Order: sequence, then structure tokens, then C-alpha cells
Amino acid sequence: MKVGIVGAGVMGRGIALAALQARHSVILVDARTEAAKQAVSWISQQLQKSVEKGKLTEKDATSAADAISTCSDVKGLEHCELVIEAIVERYDAKVALFTELENIISADTVLATNTSSIAIAAIAKELQHPERFIGLHFFNPAHIMKLVEVIRCRHTTDAVHTVAVQFAQGLGKTAVSASDTPGFIVNRIARNFYNEAQRIVTEGAATIDQVDASIRGLGFKMGPFELMDLIGTSTNLDVTVSQWQQFYYEPRFQPSVLQKHTVDAGLKFHATRKDKE
Repeated sequence: MKVGIVGAGVMGRGIALAALQARHSVILVDARTEAAKQAVSWISQQLQKSVEKGKLTEKDATSAADAISTCSDVKGLEHCELVIEAIVERYDAKVALFTELENIISADTVLATNTSSIAIAAIAKELQHPERFIGLHFFNPAHIMKLVEVIRCRHTTDAVHTVAVQFAQGLGKTAVSASDTPGFIVNRIARNFYNEAQRIVTEGAATIDQVDASIRGLGFKMGPFELMDLIGTSTNLDVTVSQWQQFYYEPRFQPSVLQKHTVDAGLKFHATRKDKE
């Protein structure tokens, strides 16, 4: 399958790598030429690491590296069978992108968003053909994490849903169909995971290090604060705020002042340097 991915950031490059390893051809689009170059370089490095670990043959790694191309304009995606958006988490930006894509791609192309917090139906209603639109929510790092939430809205056809599920499964992922509700499944659960951890710290019941150590002790690879740092403190806060608003400001989803202050200072929970997310 020829897959188009818009956005060469951390999530976009991870999805691209997963697709390449599953023998798809990928066109990676980003208006920032340097970002696209860096993404391709990172993908090449990851493929080489897989060879060194014995997970890929040299031949397969070369084939995967040869199967990716980049461009700075979405016009290069006209022949793709599936286009996945992985750009900034802003409703207006996503609608503008998909509106432009509809004037370029074929009638059979499936359009997917990697949004973690925006309603699928809210984007779909702005499109000429909302029936081919679906959510494919990957988790960071996308080439490693096994879960993909597949979110259809009322417009999405059964055929498009099947294509999305089979694509995710073809990447070796566990595809879970989720309802088009705020936060879907994982992020709805995760808000309370993050928020309660921050309440514990702000109430003085434990330190950030103690909370993270306790959660790791249960078998989790990371504690909540380490995970928020990995995701990006501002990105995580944006998702929390969006979900809080969509649930009409229910107190259980209210963002933490601790996180707001951390973001405003340009910091991470475990770092004093500027946040480079």
C-alpha cells in the first residue's frame, strides 16, 4: 500500500517507520524541509539498529529505506491509498489540511487523523466525503507501542473501518475500535492517572520521584511524570484541557496547576533545562 503521512515530527516519523517495516511505501510530507530530512535520517538509524539487533536483515532494511520519499507539499500524495495526518493538535489546522487533501487525492483514498483529543465527527462534518474519514490513534513511540485506537464516527463506512483495522493489524499492532467520545479509551483513563499523580504531589503526600518510583515498582516502564515528560508537558496539558472542555468542565478532568506552571516555565517535571518538545 502507498501510505502518505503528513507531519515529520516524533509521531509522524514513528508511524512512517512502522509502515516501512510492514513493507508499505511511504511519502512523508512536511513543509519544513529540514524536519523531513531529519525524520528520514532518524528512520535510517532505527533500521540499522534493527539490523544490529538481528531483528531485520540488511536486505530488508535497505528495501525499507528505499521505500520512503519526502516532499514539502501535499500535492505529492495524489496517488496514495491511505493518508494519515500527524500534525499539530489544533482543530483548525487539521480541517484546513483535510479540506486541501480532498481536492488532491482520489475518491477511494482513506483519510485518517492521529488526533488524541479532537472528535472525529467534528472534523468529518467539514469534509466533502466524511464517509471515508476515520481516526487512527497511535501511541508514542509509534513504531514500538503495540496499541492503535481505531475511531469511526457516524459518517464512517464499514469498508473504511475495515481498511483501517487491517492496516493497523498489518503493522503488528493491536487494533482496538473505540467510540468517538472525548479521549477515546486510553486518554480518558490516562487523564486520571496523570491528574491524581499531580494531586498527590501538590498535596505534599509524596514527591515526583517517589510517585514515579512507586508506579515503576508495579511493573510500569515509566511513572506518570516520566511519561508526561516523554510525551511533552505542553502537549499533555493541551490534551487534558481539550478533554476537560469536551466534558463540560467536569472536575475529575480539571488540569493541574502544577502542570500549568511547569509548562509556563518551559520546563519538564524531571528537568531544569528548557523543554524542547
